[in-house]
Amino acid sequence: MGSFLFLLIVFFASILQAATGFGFSIVATPFLLFLFVPDVAIQVNLLVSIVISLFLFIQIRQDVYVPLVKRLVVGSIIGAPLGVLLLQLVSETVVKASVGILLILVTILLILPFTMRQTNGRDVGIGGLSGTLTASIGMPGPPLLAYFAGVKMTKEQTRATTLAFFLIIYPISFGLQWVTLGISGDVWGLVGMALPVVVIGLVVGQLLFKRMNQVLFRNVTYVLLLLAGVGLLVETFL
Repeated sequence: MGSFLFLLIVFFASILQAATGFGFSIVATPFLLFLFVPDVAIQVNLLVSIVISLFLFIQIRQDVYVPLVKRLVVGSIIGAPLGVLLLQLVSETVVKASVGILLILVTILLILPFTMRQTNGRDVGIGGLSGTLTASIGMPGPPLLAYFAGVKMTKEQTRATTLAFFLIIYPISFGLQWVTLGISGDVWGLVGMALPVVVIGLVVGQLLFKRMNQVLFRNVTYVLLLLAGVGLLVETFL
């Protein structure tokens, strides 16, 4: 039963990743934390996300907003080590609850609707926050998702730019986890089990993306943010 639930989570999260560019971690992480200890859940998420991001990026690299990716990476280089340190100094419960509440508040602001102006400083700051969350709970997507929705980026540019950033921050965070926490043998077995399901999910997600207009894409974004926020709070307090 546990293996079936794991593959089901990976399948639906892969569909959302292909359709939006950031769905895998947001959907998978809270549910994987129900099934596995935090280290295993986060590391499985990081490895599978690297594979997914590479697979999709090859196809959509022409839509990447390169200057923005560079600024996000600058921030993440500072944020990722802070994430590892945060996980060691602050309880994981506090981190999850704080992120969950923040996601819900941000989603409400975006639905109102809330808009913001994109600046170089904000790009770096969002990159730093994403790096911190990746290294601590394996979930870089929410800050990017909220920021890109707030500055009204197109769905094509959002997906491609997010994936380009993920291809850099995920390996950095995985390496930091490997050095500080080690990698369980269970992680490699779970990733191997997940890969065939991931491929199927990516194909389905690509088909959905082609049918999705900008309004629907934004609505899916809001739903994913709310799911991530509520999921983290439920996982924390139950």
